[in-house]
Amino acid sequence: MTDINVVLAELKRGVDEVLSEADLIEKLKENRPLKVKLGADPTAPDIHLGHTVVLNKLRQFQNFGHEVIFLIGDFTGMVGDPSGKNKTRPPLSREDVLRNAETYKQQIFKILDPQKTRIVFNSEWLAQLGTEGMIRLASNYTVARMLERDDFKNRFNSQQPIAIHEFIYPLLQGHDSVALEADIELGGTDQKFNLLVGRELQKSAGMKPQVAMTLPLLVGLDGEKKMSKSLGNYIGVTEAPSEMFGKIMSISDDLMWDWYNLLSFRPLAEIAQLKQEVQDGRNPRDVKILLAKEIIARFHSETDANVAEQEFINRFQKGAIPDEMPEFTFNAPIGIATLLKEAGLVSSTSEAIRSCQQGGVKINGEKIEDVKPDAEKGTNVYQVGKRKFARITVK
Repeated sequence: MTDINVVLAELKRGVDEVLSEADLIEKLKENRPLKVKLGADPTAPDIHLGHTVVLNKLRQFQNFGHEVIFLIGDFTGMVGDPSGKNKTRPPLSREDVLRNAETYKQQIFKILDPQKTRIVFNSEWLAQLGTEGMIRLASNYTVARMLERDDFKNRFNSQQPIAIHEFIYPLLQGHDSVALEADIELGGTDQKFNLLVGRELQKSAGMKPQVAMTLPLLVGLDGEKKMSKSLGNYIGVTEAPSEMFGKIMSISDDLMWDWYNLLSFRPLAEIAQLKQEVQDGRNPRDVKILLAKEIIARFHSETDANVAEQEFINRFQKGAIPDEMPEFTFNAPIGIATLLKEAGLVSSTSEAIRSCQQGGVKINGEKIEDVKPDAEKGTNVYQVGKRKFARITVK
């Protein structure tokens, strides 16, 4: 039998909060498969590395013999989760939800064990509530308590509209935990309020409250904001190996350690050793390569990871692209000629056009022939001539 302290230490790795740890220890001591729940938003089925932080934690629970319940919120998708949003979301059609659900399945099983994963739709029980059931559910919380939630409070104070149905969302998510008899629910730090509502509703139903575990939101390629498709600072799990490799290598050395903590499966002691080696003079680029290869091997294969590494070396290191260079951030849309001028790589947009026509402009080591289109979102290395470089983020 695995030492419970060892299990607890692994499960707490990279976690922001456990509410409560005493409850988690008590459940682990019951020595039975626990029901670990994660609710998925059906509006955004394309999974990026930010999503995998919580999926990795689910896989840890599976490795310790517990059951994962991957809940697709087809019913709650019609309400829209207001967490962290400053406006009401549009509803989804049933066809959208089912199509997105299939996309989820194709991607989550790159991480989760299909044999230990149960996929459910919350319309199975929420659609049966009816008017009376919904009113009873709403009676569990006051408006004052709902307004304790940061996003609601901020919108209320700034006189932005809050629709009545948005107050229903946390209650529906909490009722999911009652219906599934969840032992543990995982979510990002922005889901803390919703997870705690689940605890309260389970108590009201005479059940042992679930443990709420929140995980940090992974900072994206720009090094500032959480990874998000809309911000263009993301790496999708289905992206090509070479693209993933280049993007991972573009992150800052400081951000690399946060990614190691949240994305790597290496033991914490091994990560600490790598950090010490960098402090003692090892090139952080070499350690970043290890992280890139680990992530690519997970979503593709070790062969793909090795090939991506060699392609990167051929393109960047043999092309004499320096490790250190100026960094800039611009808002989209921005034309490439303007971007090159604003970054100081050329003195004018006409020089940018001329340099491009002469084959002197490269993005990530690849020559471009046209400076008219808007620059793509994300972080890339722009080069003019042999000696002018800049790492530029477009968001």
